[in-house]
Amino acid sequence: MTAALSPEHRAASVARMAAEPFDIVVVGGGVTGTGAALDAATRGLSVALIEATDYAAGASSKSSKLIHGGLRYLEMLDFGLVREALTERGLLLTRLAPHLVRPVPFLWPLTHRLWERPYVGAGLLLYDTMGGRRAVPRSRHLSRTRALEVAPALRPDALVGGVQFYDAQEDDARMVACLARTAAGHGAAMATRVAMVGLLTLTPSGRVTGIRASDLLNGTDLQIGARHVVLATGAWTGAGVESAEGELQVRPSKGGLLTRTEKSVLFVIPWGEHWLIGDTDTEWPYDPGHPAASRADIDYLLAKVNHMLREPLTADDIEGVFSGLRPLVAAGAGRGGAGADTTKLSREHSVDSSVPGLSVIAGGKYTTYRVMARDLIDAAVRDLAPGSGGTGATTAAVGAIPASRTVGPGCQSPRSTGCSAAMAPMSPACLT
Repeated sequence: MTAALSPEHRAASVARMAAEPFDIVVVGGGVTGTGAALDAATRGLSVALIEATDYAAGASSKSSKLIHGGLRYLEMLDFGLVREALTERGLLLTRLAPHLVRPVPFLWPLTHRLWERPYVGAGLLLYDTMGGRRAVPRSRHLSRTRALEVAPALRPDALVGGVQFYDAQEDDARMVACLARTAAGHGAAMATRVAMVGLLTLTPSGRVTGIRASDLLNGTDLQIGARHVVLATGAWTGAGVESAEGELQVRPSKGGLLTRTEKSVLFVIPWGEHWLIGDTDTEWPYDPGHPAASRADIDYLLAKVNHMLREPLTADDIEGVFSGLRPLVAAGAGRGGAGADTTKLSREHSVDSSVPGLSVIAGGKYTTYRVMARDLIDAAVRDLAPGSGGTGATTAAVGAIPASRTVGPGCQSPRSTGCSAAMAPMSPACLT
């Protein structure tokens, strides 16, 4: 089932929102919100979704473009999150979105003799065992000579060898658009440029019965009735309706997009004819609508990547900069605390349903969007009358056709030339 997200579809959706109550109203058009709308619609529930700007306008279009288990989280001993993410990676590669997600090889340069190869090798063996071999090739060890053949832009004295492993890559904004189309094809009313301005509640119980919204295209006000409202608003969680959003607190962490850094890891990722270099992980206490990379962020990334390159990059080589906000769960709703370094906060998600008729989600990572959507709608269904909806289906995105995957050599470094957009997403990337 497919549906075009056309002006006609939007107009029909807004008319439905003004005229009929829904089982579920979703606020937020990122990957979690559109995933939640699809999950609810495939359970046979009536669903409406509103988004104040456009689909994937926030962090869902400003990710690392990776679908991955997260080696960093493995080192943090967060085995459950890594296993869950690797399971989702396999589903996306083989069933849910094989037309949008593809394997991408990474090179982890080894910089220390003796201890580092067995340490990294053991971690990658565990990574493969937890799900890495199911949809991508397994990791393999490389000598320094072979590593430099794979990535000739690296300085010979910057590494003593390497390990190649695989994760996956996708177009994050396109993925969200496909999820929105798929949800619409299953009957969901979907409308962008509609902003929530408040919640509708019953007195004295305080139960949420819908939302007040504004159609930003024509300036009209809407009251959208719902048996349950779910908020998937990312870094905007808590903005404007704090008194009704329960106990979740979000600490937005800025990531701007290989060498290991003192806090995290650094990626060099092929993207079309360009390379994404990043990311950073710093708290962002300002307007979530306008995250920005600072000069210090850029200088930090250049210094770290130049430590590995034969020919250093300069600011003149940069063609664009973007930043997105991770909606990390703060104190009271997950591991970590209000004063904790954002790099130490868990990437696991939390759902709060302490307000009757309302569920709010925060945290999580792009790769596990389907699990987050499922858990969010599970919470909503528990609040509805028995028999309101079954278990959400594992539904493929519009256009998904299972296909075989092959990995070619592609481009070799950020200094490569003549790299076609078709080949670049399959080229080696680097991570240490």
